Amino acid sequence: QVQLRESGGGLVLAGDSLRLSCTDSGRTFNMSAMGWFRQAPGKEREFLATINKSGERVFYADSVKGRFTISRDNAENTAYLQMNSLKPDDTAVYYCAQGLIPEEKLSYHFSSPPSYDDWGQGTQVTVSS
Repeated sequence: QVQLRESGGGLVLAGDSLRLSCTDSGRTFNMSAMGWFRQAPGKEREFLATINKSGERVFYADSVKGRFTISRDNAENTAYLQMNSLKPDDTAVYYCAQGLIPEEKLSYHFSSPPSYDDWGQGTQVTVSS
């Protein structure tokens, strides 16, 4: 059974950085793509970044490209989202997700929430101006 747990959220000032972590207590981490999404109040869940199972392929939303970096440590069953130059608009609940997405389909499905099988509970990120 997959259980994802996010950590690292908090209250920061505009321009600050945070690193979110997502730890998987299950057995499929090394076989899965990992994604990060966020959801602000009154808005739909928004794709941020995805990394494939080996860590060699990454995908980013235009809204965070150049500011956020996704990575993973398969030995630790953990995925990360390094967030720099945070803005008040980045305020949201951040979720990690895991999906057994075939490599040949990843380019087409990485940003779609239904492509992911399991989700964490989320961690709040609040950016104050």
